[in-house]
Amino acid sequence: MVSWYQTEMCLEELRVTVIDVSAFVGDYPYRCILPATPNWLLSQMDRMGIESAWVGHLPSFLYRDPEPGNDRLLDLVTPHRDRLVPVPVVHPRLPGWENELNQAAEVGAAAIRVYPMHQGLDPCGGDMRVLVAAAGSVGLPLLFTVRFEDSRQRHRADTAADLPAAAVRTLIRSDSEARFVISNADRGFIEEVHFGLTPGEAARVLWDFSWVWGPPENQLKLLFDTVGADRFTLGTGMPLRIPDAAITKLDLMDLNEDDRALLLGGNLIRWLPRSNG
Repeated sequence: MVSWYQTEMCLEELRVTVIDVSAFVGDYPYRCILPATPNWLLSQMDRMGIESAWVGHLPSFLYRDPEPGNDRLLDLVTPHRDRLVPVPVVHPRLPGWENELNQAAEVGAAAIRVYPMHQGLDPCGGDMRVLVAAAGSVGLPLLFTVRFEDSRQRHRADTAADLPAAAVRTLIRSDSEARFVISNADRGFIEEVHFGLTPGEAARVLWDFSWVWGPPENQLKLLFDTVGADRFTLGTGMPLRIPDAAITKLDLMDLNEDDRALLLGGNLIRWLPRSNG
């Protein structure tokens, strides 16, 4: 099967596609949100000029077994595969998780999601290390969400801690083939991970910049200067976050058109191996 981004690669010489690496469909268990249907998501993408999105099934992060959520995700995005690309969930402690990983590769998933803090896993323990190695072997990036909401907004039943930066750094260093997209990380988290990696290790990581303050604090500009703008890509967090916020940060910065295009999708296209999928 031709993977989703091999199609985008053909366009690389002409233009850079705007890609959102962190969007969801489905309900959120802790508060009422707008109906996050594929049609709603596509309408927001059209409004913001986003051409394709990596899409997860939002409630699956709390499922004891994510397989039904993955099936539901495929049902929802299959009619829109020209723009919506599935990112299923894998739980490495459940029997048969390897089948879920292999199915993700077979259906042309962009990546796989894992939620160790909600799945009751040691975030850098043996189960996670095995999954990281397996994902690396099949060429699928792992997409980690540091947090869904600010701690001040959370329902009292939402007791899962944020994903620890030290655990992410350990997992990155545990396998030389695995690639990682980290979503909803703030400046301190990014610095703690990035500056503990070798240049080769850091090159296997992309950060979505949605959780980093832009102007006037401009922590994002600082990270572009110190970590490197080539290490960042667009992730809106829809429907939990307003998609305008991520793109407006770039609007308020003094960026030339080439740099802006790279941050909106070019870095991602360059980063993914051509042989993946």
